[in-house]
Amino acid sequence: MIRKSPAKDQAKLPKGVIAVAPPSFRRERAMIKRGVWPIAGCDEAGRGPLAGPVVAAAVVLDPGRIPRGIDDSKRLTAEKREELFDKICATASFAVAFASPARIDRDNILRASLWALARAVQALPVAPRHVFVDGRDKLALPCECDAVIGGDGLVMSIAAASIIAKVTRDRLMSALAQDCPGYGFEQHKGYAVPEHLEALDRLGPSIHHRSFFAPVIAAREKHQPWTVKREPDLFAVDMSLATGAQGAIS
Repeated sequence: MIRKSPAKDQAKLPKGVIAVAPPSFRRERAMIKRGVWPIAGCDEAGRGPLAGPVVAAAVVLDPGRIPRGIDDSKRLTAEKREELFDKICATASFAVAFASPARIDRDNILRASLWALARAVQALPVAPRHVFVDGRDKLALPCECDAVIGGDGLVMSIAAASIIAKVTRDRLMSALAQDCPGYGFEQHKGYAVPEHLEALDRLGPSIHHRSFFAPVIAAREKHQPWTVKREPDLFAVDMSLATGAQGAIS
């Protein structure tokens, strides 16, 4: 008798739905077998929004007590993220760091994010011997660091960090909504959705907005024009010089 493959017995996915494997602890276990420990994963939340800080998290999972269901925070519902946040906090070592809008304005979003990620790793209770970070950029750390593109969907420790960072930032943005009502931070968490853009155009930027993101610059020009440094129109300058030179010749 020929047995059917177990895969064929599984219920078929709806048309258009692609099965995505959850992150694994494979990379961490390989390091542990080589005698490397502790191993941290780190990720950030909030690179794209127009307002609020970037929040970075670093997590060292306990190999014997990894909560079930850890995944890339973007694949989870808000309720599931909150549930896993509590479980990760109860079973793992973790630390969180923030890059404020002022730092983002000063350093740019990439440098501010990398700074916050490094700070989160440095704030762990025990310094890790190896770090996995989501993205293409390694961190400047005293230990080995591997950058993993799409790491929050591949590496369990990074996925755990993505949950800690996302939940922490969402809670913070809800608190900022109390400080700056009218923008809807509690709903969109600072992202450039139509409701946020409308409020930004109507109210102007708050102290929590990132000054050099394009929609915020437009709102500053409307509500706070004295804060926008206008670069000289080089074409107009050249034309005026040319006109003056032509007049001198004639």
